[in-house]
Amino acid sequence: MEEELRCPACKQLFANPVLLPCWHAVCLNCAANLQRVGDLPAPHTSTTLVSSSAAVVAGDSGSSSSECDSVSLCSENDSGVWSFGRSVSSSTSSSTSSSTSTSTSTNSPAIGLSCPACRKPVFFDRLGAQNLPKYRVMQRVVERFEESRGLSAKCQMCEDSARDAVVMCDTCEVFYCGECCGRCHPARGPLAQHVLVEAKEGRGRIRARARGVAAACTEHPGDALTHYCMVCQVPLCAFCLQSGLHARHDVQLLAGMCKAQKTELSTCLQQLSERAKTATEMIQALKMNAENILDRGDDFEAAVRSQIDLLVEALYRRRDELIEYVHQEKLSKVQQLKQSAAKSTAKLQQTTGLIQFSIEALKETDPTAFLQVGNMLAHRVSTVEMNWVKDTCENGKLTTLVNSAGLDLDLSLDSGPLIKAIQLLNFVQLKPPGKPKFAIEDCVGENNCITVAWTPMSLVKGYILEVDDGNSGPFREVYCGEDTVCTVDGLHFCSVYIARLKAFNASGEGPYSDPICLQTAEVASFSMDATNAHPDIHLSPDLNTASCGSFEHRVVLGSLGFSRGVHFWEFTVDKYDGNADVAFGIAHAGVAKDAMLGRDELGWSMYVDGKRSWFVHSDKHAQRVDGGIEQSCTVGVLLDLIQGHLSFYINEEPQGGVAFENLQGVFYPAVSINRNAVVTIHTALDPPSSHSSDSEGQ
Repeated sequence: MEEELRCPACKQLFANPVLLPCWHAVCLNCAANLQRVGDLPAPHTSTTLVSSSAAVVAGDSGSSSSECDSVSLCSENDSGVWSFGRSVSSSTSSSTSSSTSTSTSTNSPAIGLSCPACRKPVFFDRLGAQNLPKYRVMQRVVERFEESRGLSAKCQMCEDSARDAVVMCDTCEVFYCGECCGRCHPARGPLAQHVLVEAKEGRGRIRARARGVAAACTEHPGDALTHYCMVCQVPLCAFCLQSGLHARHDVQLLAGMCKAQKTELSTCLQQLSERAKTATEMIQALKMNAENILDRGDDFEAAVRSQIDLLVEALYRRRDELIEYVHQEKLSKVQQLKQSAAKSTAKLQQTTGLIQFSIEALKETDPTAFLQVGNMLAHRVSTVEMNWVKDTCENGKLTTLVNSAGLDLDLSLDSGPLIKAIQLLNFVQLKPPGKPKFAIEDCVGENNCITVAWTPMSLVKGYILEVDDGNSGPFREVYCGEDTVCTVDGLHFCSVYIARLKAFNASGEGPYSDPICLQTAEVASFSMDATNAHPDIHLSPDLNTASCGSFEHRVVLGSLGFSRGVHFWEFTVDKYDGNADVAFGIAHAGVAKDAMLGRDELGWSMYVDGKRSWFVHSDKHAQRVDGGIEQSCTVGVLLDLIQGHLSFYINEEPQGGVAFENLQGVFYPAVSINRNAVVTIHTALDPPSSHSSDSEGQ
């Protein structure tokens, strides 16, 4: 609340607050300092002056005439400009000042200020900011706030920053600091008789005096304010009412109007308090979420660090494995080179020995002795030489055995894919989706189907919708896909179905949504089905009237099937000749459509002519009842699948009691006619009252 009690100009607690027409408050000293002459846009040339009593509304009903009689309000509220001027002091002139336009001279310099809160300009007459009404409510709230905080009253005469007041003049009701008291309120001359009290005691005296003084009229001093004009928004006394200025205005009692406005304010405060409570709860939730995010963020950082450490460890292990492989490859190559060197050394020793032996043999002087081994030595040298040829180059030099053994390891480390994988390493969705929400305003139940819609979610692959059996039974999946709306038909009438939804993505399925309940229609609305009719049957455009082009019986079914509940519909006989032989009833979907309804085991009907009726099923007639039909008659069909009964009515009267019992399965409304009859079906009807009483009795 402290922000509400600070002046928008000086940012301090209000001291002598005054109220601007824009309903913002400033300190009186601040208003005086803010007012300027001639540097504001000139006011409109035509302004409507308001009587001095208008100032009472802005401030306090007990404000004096000297504080309020100089207030006037500009009529151009849309422009955001207000003008203040002194109203005529006499009662006659003041009575007409509220409706008379005065002309503001555009040649005289404008005195005014701009509101420090909203920047709207306000213009005054020569008295300037002294025209503004005192904001007594604000002053009292500030005083109570200061007392609750142990703050001292402020001096009302300090021009700059107000110092703490030490005394109050009980006569003037003005607070002074020590310096201002000596300068502005000397204890001599006319002021010597004034009573000075401590500032704290002075506050109490002012409040006690204000409680004991009744609000007085500024136009008729001494007369108490008793009424309030709703049009002028000013308090009135008895003389103001007698003046006739408010004769055609809505005038209310002042106490009652004050109570009404307080009640309105209390109601608004209660609503605002609810909003503030909601906002507080939301802020608390946001703070808790922020704390949870910090905690979860720390955990997630630790998890990421641990995962990266595992990757680094795996990379080090792979490094050691590759280095070990290179080491083994190196040893293998060295072993190969050593083996080649040893082999070449042994061969070279053999060759050297043969050369030396052959040289010594050439020194032999005995021809017979040399010839004995000459051929053999020549063959050996030639053979060895041929072996060396294999190991020489074209130029006759020895090949580099090192190259033949292979100095290179023929290995290359392919780190490109790994570097690319590290660069692509990023975060993916770690959790399944959250709880989805139904779009309640788009979820409806119509006839025997329900339409369910929900709000789209991000990062979701699809949704799974489940619905129970309408009897608080188990849920079953009715939809799985990406759409956000689904219609489920073929349900039971007058049943409440519970639906729930969950979303899924690559990480898995999320939690179920809050369940939603949808009710199907209490009574069925349907028509005849052209796709379930014999080709000779002709239906009207609205599919409610059926006629036939054949003399033989032809069957047409309704567009809805029933398996549970109580359902009632009627046929109006629009045309009926003597040999019409109409049959009304129900049937399964596969009933024969080229014979009278009831001739096979899939149809149940009441066959009726102009004098009597029979119940027909599986080509068996039973329970003949007197009473037939004619044109304009109505035939009602009552299907009670709770008890498994089928009954008929002619002209709203029961025809023969319960026709069939123990009915189970899915049944469609049906009728069979020929060219001598035309019937119209009427649906969405409540069962007859006699059936309700019969059911209660059973």
